[in-house]
Amino acid sequence: MPRSWLGRSIKARRRSRKERPEGDSGRSRTRRTQAERSATTRALLLEATIECLADLGYGHTTTSAVARRAGLSRGAQLHHYPTKQELVAHAIEHLFEQRRIEFLAAFETLPPDVDRLEGAIDLLWRQLAGPSFAAVLELIVAARNERVLRERLLPLLEQFRETVDRIFLDLFGDTVERAPIFDVAAPFALSLLEGLALGRVLGGERDPSERVIESLKNLARLLLPSRTATTRSLT
Repeated sequence: MPRSWLGRSIKARRRSRKERPEGDSGRSRTRRTQAERSATTRALLLEATIECLADLGYGHTTTSAVARRAGLSRGAQLHHYPTKQELVAHAIEHLFEQRRIEFLAAFETLPPDVDRLEGAIDLLWRQLAGPSFAAVLELIVAARNERVLRERLLPLLEQFRETVDRIFLDLFGDTVERAPIFDVAAPFALSLLEGLALGRVLGGERDPSERVIESLKNLARLLLPSRTATTRSLT
């Protein structure tokens, strides 16, 4: 199963981009185009922005702080993203696109003997419980009072929910057609897991997530037929 993009350290991903791949010669590295260098710089800035949002909060995420975390000059940051609003807006899109791609890829590569319903719940929880959830939460709170940010964020949240719905329909499309009540099953599971993730933000000794997730799986087993993994593509 693919290693979680959201679960990895953003710093580790920045280091991996800077390290020379095995067998790569200095000559081949010099052949990188300007477009490739620009794409790498933008990715470092976007990932550093997500890290700042998670660690510092929206209010303390500044363009200079992002440049420092990315290991880039202030000039490089200003060249690609002149304002905080533009930087954050692109970081949101980067984050949600990575979430969507990873979720679909991980689901499609579940082992054949794994129950797909339980696998989908585990994969979804792995994403929501990852370190980038704090960044998403910061953006949601900030978007309450910033119209431009809200207009960028809402479609991305909806797109991710649609991805979850697509997987649910792929699993149980025939069942859903026979029982319309199952239309709320995917939103119910997503909302429950988001609530669990929110409860973990401040930490604390009590963490009911394991028991609640197992209860969610038990409830799903009662209502929905078991399905093992298939190779059908969702993309």
